Amino acid sequence: MFRNATAICLHLVGPLRGKKSGASLTRCLHQTLTMAKRLQARRLDGIDHNPWVEFVKLASEEADVVNLGQGFPDFSPPEFAVEAFQHAISGDFMLNQYTKAFGYPPLTKILASFFGKLLGQEIDPLKNVLVTVGAYGALFTAFQALVDEGDEVIIVEPFFDCYEPMTLMAGGRPVFVSLKPSATQKGEPDSSSSWQLDPTELASKFTSRTKAFILNTPNNPLGKVFSREELELVASLCQQHDVVCITDEVYQWLVFDGFQHISIASLPGMWERTLTIGSAGKTFSVTGWKVREYGGMGSPPSTIVGGRGWPGNPERVWLGPQGPHPLPMFLVQVGWVLGPDSLMKHLRTVHQNSIYHCATQCQAAVAQSFEREQLHFGQPSSYFVQFPQYIQRCRDHMIQSLQSVGLRPVIPQGSYFLITDISDFKNKMPDLPGAADEPYDRRFVKWMIKNKGLMAIPVSTFVSVPHQKFFDHYIRFCFVKDEPTLRAMDQKLQKWKAELMP
Repeated sequence: MFRNATAICLHLVGPLRGKKSGASLTRCLHQTLTMAKRLQARRLDGIDHNPWVEFVKLASEEADVVNLGQGFPDFSPPEFAVEAFQHAISGDFMLNQYTKAFGYPPLTKILASFFGKLLGQEIDPLKNVLVTVGAYGALFTAFQALVDEGDEVIIVEPFFDCYEPMTLMAGGRPVFVSLKPSATQKGEPDSSSSWQLDPTELASKFTSRTKAFILNTPNNPLGKVFSREELELVASLCQQHDVVCITDEVYQWLVFDGFQHISIASLPGMWERTLTIGSAGKTFSVTGWKVREYGGMGSPPSTIVGGRGWPGNPERVWLGPQGPHPLPMFLVQVGWVLGPDSLMKHLRTVHQNSIYHCATQCQAAVAQSFEREQLHFGQPSSYFVQFPQYIQRCRDHMIQSLQSVGLRPVIPQGSYFLITDISDFKNKMPDLPGAADEPYDRRFVKWMIKNKGLMAIPVSTFVSVPHQKFFDHYIRFCFVKDEPTLRAMDQKLQKWKAELMP
């Protein structure tokens, strides 16, 4: 026993030999013992890589790169949302304190009223609404509440990249089914509406172990808006196999070309088994409300002045005693989940034992914004009418510019995004630098960032590893950008076009 103890002591003390006299034996012993343990939980194995970090870092290392990869508007929110926020932080001082854990009452009330009409349901603000830290928080809460060890979760490819790791962290098993493009006539542009699920293949994915079906409409990254017929097929299978539908509808207000967004929870028999998730960040173009300190100025200044914004809406800055300051914004995003109490009670259990509470002032601003929209809903003055019209013009601008260099965009029906076919470049430049097993679209995006000054996101990021070879000739662009950004894109593409000339 003593011999073993001596050996351990010598092993631990060994690293101190040759060190300066100030080295601490206690510190050395602590570090050695701590680092010998496995640190991360096994549920994190295999999900530590984040493509956003990788490609954003790569773009930041190059000069003058136009970021068309990340999904955020680079113009200011609508004026009424900014004014609602201003009122929330400079009005009732009690908005600096906790509100009800499951949602600020005026917000849960307006969400229940607003979406109750759309879904054809009498929604109880206390039982059928949960306010979360963004749609991301809503998704995580849903997975943790409902997915158990060994449960199967059906995910439609291409998918928003958090669905798979959230399934794995909950102990579930992802089951993938792919949207596949139908053939188009020669010379006719491809559309996201032509990407469809095969009914037989979809039905084969449902088993006795299936717990949840993840629906995203409009879809990120494809921009597909699921039709009523497609939703009815999914609904029928969910009811037949007693499966919960978790539907991510954060882009529901961004639908183009006369297409219509339909919530699957509005279909017969689906409210009882559906969680409908929304996002204030996507709804009101405030994807990054963040905390800023007032720099010792005391109470926030109350005057705002204009700058750049989306047409007819100036960018907001605070005009304080020390001059203009960027509008201070909150770190906590606001999302929500709507659903039957039989499901929601389990989400509330997760929420109260994890996040517990979302920023009160942020919730108050979102509530006031929805109250304004409810008064204008369906009218030309509605933001939900005006904004998609503006963004459709941005989409069309990007499509024409990308086509000019031989890229083949898939025209999206909705969302912030479009994907574009790079097959012609894959045929002409098959041997781009990169690892042998690295999907082509990832190598292409790295090449495009370095050589063309344009950032996109490879679509293989949005599919399961076994299916990456079927999607590695697509990349994703975000077209929810202001005119200066789109003009900068045009300049990069025109230079690229000139280089392609013989």
